[in-house]
Amino acid sequence: MTSLAIPNRPVFRAQEVCELAEVQPFVLRTWEAEFPDLGVAKANGPRVYRRADVERVLRIKHLLFVDGLTLAGARKRLGEETPSRGPEVVEDADVAALIDGETREQLRTVRRGLQWILGVLAGEGLTASDFVLRASPAPVAKVVKKGSAAKAAKPTAARAAKVVKRSKGRR
Repeated sequence: MTSLAIPNRPVFRAQEVCELAEVQPFVLRTWEAEFPDLGVAKANGPRVYRRADVERVLRIKHLLFVDGLTLAGARKRLGEETPSRGPEVVEDADVAALIDGETREQLRTVRRGLQWILGVLAGEGLTASDFVLRASPAPVAKVVKKGSAAKAAKPTAARAAKVVKRSKGRR
């Protein structure tokens, strides 16, 4: 088995694992179904993978593609190679390192909103004007030039007219 340099980080996103293992995301999801302890499911977020999970994915790939084992055979071989391990704890700080600034700000806004709701429910005298949740602006749609839209619609209309003519003739 060729050794692959895995970045020295405690957790990885699914896309990063796919890139490291050079497999498609559906393959990784299939392996997750066969090996339930692969990866850590977060309650309100994407699945994250520990460094040991990445190593295990690479081992599974080797067993399947190089050694020619089936998923059942790979599961059996992995069970023989490594004793069952207890669940590893993924720290919030490790997951937070994967979150970008915009997502972090959205989470802060949600947290403030939840704190406001708790205050209202606890009867702390909060009103609706104490907290206002604002939606981010909708993405701007592409502007289509007036002439190009009309030109693009003409062939479709012409084809539709031909279909109608053909169907009238077949009756």
